Amino acid sequence: MEHKASSNFIKNIINEDLKSGKVDHIITRFPPEPNGYLHIGHAKSIILNFELADEFKGKTHLRFDDTNPVKEDTEYVESIKEDVMWLGYKWDELFFASDYFEEMYNRAVLLIKKGKAYVCDSTAEEIRKMRGSLIEVGQKSPYRDRSVEENLELFERMRQGEFKDGQKVLRAKIDMDSPNINMRDPVLYRIAHATHHNTGDKWCIYPMYDFAHPLEDAIEGVTHSICTLEFEDHRPLYDWVIRECEMDKVPQQYEFARLNITNTVMSKRKLKQLVDEQVVDGWDDPRMPTISGLRRKGYTPEAIRSFAREIGVAKADSVVDSKMLEFFIREDLKLKAPRTMAVLEPLKVVITNYPEDQVEMLEAENNSENPEMGSRQIPFSREIYIEQDDFMENPPAKYHRLFPGNEVRLKNAYFIKCNDIVKDETGKVIELHCTYDPETKSGTGFTGRKVKGTIHWVEASQAVPAEFRQYEPLILDQEEGDDTSFLEHINPNSLEVVQGFVEANIKDSKPQDKFQFFRHGYFNVDPLSLKQGKLIFNRIVSLKSSFQLNK
Repeated sequence: MEHKASSNFIKNIINEDLKSGKVDHIITRFPPEPNGYLHIGHAKSIILNFELADEFKGKTHLRFDDTNPVKEDTEYVESIKEDVMWLGYKWDELFFASDYFEEMYNRAVLLIKKGKAYVCDSTAEEIRKMRGSLIEVGQKSPYRDRSVEENLELFERMRQGEFKDGQKVLRAKIDMDSPNINMRDPVLYRIAHATHHNTGDKWCIYPMYDFAHPLEDAIEGVTHSICTLEFEDHRPLYDWVIRECEMDKVPQQYEFARLNITNTVMSKRKLKQLVDEQVVDGWDDPRMPTISGLRRKGYTPEAIRSFAREIGVAKADSVVDSKMLEFFIREDLKLKAPRTMAVLEPLKVVITNYPEDQVEMLEAENNSENPEMGSRQIPFSREIYIEQDDFMENPPAKYHRLFPGNEVRLKNAYFIKCNDIVKDETGKVIELHCTYDPETKSGTGFTGRKVKGTIHWVEASQAVPAEFRQYEPLILDQEEGDDTSFLEHINPNSLEVVQGFVEANIKDSKPQDKFQFFRHGYFNVDPLSLKQGKLIFNRIVSLKSSFQLNK
């Protein structure tokens, strides 16, 4: 991809490393754990890693950190591959942490032989207590001084499956007095009798992330290991593992601020909880901030890439307004999406002086901001649908749409005047009787009089039934100091489903086709349309926002 990233501190570091000769090439990596679907925060990391390597004519690896078989699945592996490719990137190499399990085991044995690791029989709770806190030093494990020979034997027996889950772990022997809790004899291996998606039942011990990750980087020759700020305190352990395991290649870890967005959950664990508890209808629910959810909603990779580039790379955490992401999808679609008409909550209109059984074709431009998109022919006849809220029986002052005795323009068509209304037994207005003025046809240059209101419509006989799904943020932001569960802040109005009509010319629309529906916003054809045999439109974003991008 041809895009030169704006300057940032990581880019400056790479420039200096190349200039000084510290490195002569660049290798970055995107290392997701296959325990869920990727979200918009991962998109930022993907874009950063791939575009940095691309700019410096380097390589980017896609590597699955699959060290926890209990939570991982091939479904997640395939979804991650799809998301990376959809965003527009192609990895140079594909790796799995599980490819290196034998190498990692051998490096752990090396640590034991050097007196840098030991087998501990303490429980997870005991280890947690022994690690101490920020104000309390750690306590040494009673098993810390086992002999090298005993540790080698126990570790081999762990591998052979002689012990139950949690019965023993392998810990690094570093410094229980360290001010950095991560250096207080962290666990390197744990027992897990679980089938791994890639290695099957070959292993029953698995390396911990903090042990596996630096080894993976070193084995692959990664030069710049870029991660988010929560791993900054882990960097001394990262460096310790590479040094003490005597790795030939020495990558460097650099941290940047993770992406936080208003009204958005950015935790894979919480997103999985939403799926598991059926708050949403899957990882790709359009209300989810997952890449697959954004794709289904109608976001484009171009918009997401522009968003990520604009927020940039910083060292300090901050919160981005969700309206900023919406800004970029509007910017991307305004010249791409054809304008058309859809009526989401229909009200029937009978034009009483229009000839019965006559249908005429009217010309309508496809995109007023992009003349190259041309025009289309739309049908017009005696019966049409308009929006219910484009009519009021007793309107307030300055209401310029349709009401008894008032005249409006039908977009791309004629002036119509409301003469009579029809109500059902409850008093609800269900039909309007209007007359049209044939002299006022759109495009004829008519200047006899003006009207203040223009409304959209769909011709009734050829209108295509459609379902429209309109979204609000799934999560309402919590006030500072509110420690209640995020599940208590689910927006009950996050999804509204209505049944209406669209123009006949989009009846053959395909999933992921995008349109701007006048007054309503930008919409995307949901992939479910194929399965359910009807048009389903997801609203991507409304037409306007108060958000302004500061340049």
